[in-house]
Amino acid sequence: MKEKHPMTQAIRVLQKSGVPFELMTYAYEERGGTRVSARELGVEEHAVIKTLIMRTEEKPSLPLVVLMHGDREVSTKELARIMRVKGVVPCAPQEADKYSGYHVGGTSPFGTRRKMEVYAESTIRDLSEIYINAGSRGLLAKMNPLDLEKLLPIHWVAISRCD
Repeated sequence: MKEKHPMTQAIRVLQKSGVPFELMTYAYEERGGTRVSARELGVEEHAVIKTLIMRTEEKPSLPLVVLMHGDREVSTKELARIMRVKGVVPCAPQEADKYSGYHVGGTSPFGTRRKMEVYAESTIRDLSEIYINAGSRGLLAKMNPLDLEKLLPIHWVAISRCD
């Protein structure tokens, strides 16, 4: 029996691109993050990629997408240095929703409401497959990380730090 899932803008972008992907559903838990999705899908949290909406501290601020391993944190200081800006901070949930068009917990880098630069931890490319949000809470797309380059204006950077 085929699993039911919402048709999101992210899924439309993935389908239109012709990039191979497989949708994976799991029981979403509020504030569970990548730890819960990895546990529910039986995969390493390192392969679950979180999509973060951040912004520069410049005036006017510039929103951006950051892709990071689920078990790592973003060094905003290093990202700001790479971008040559004063600072980079996470967006508040309402602000992130406004820029992305998705709800926090279901934010996908694909098909965002606003076009944004994408900064991704370079070691994501080393994985054989990744699990990345497909535009809804409890819905991930399993895909080859190298296909991200076909879909996004991506900058590969070294910005991870262990917690």
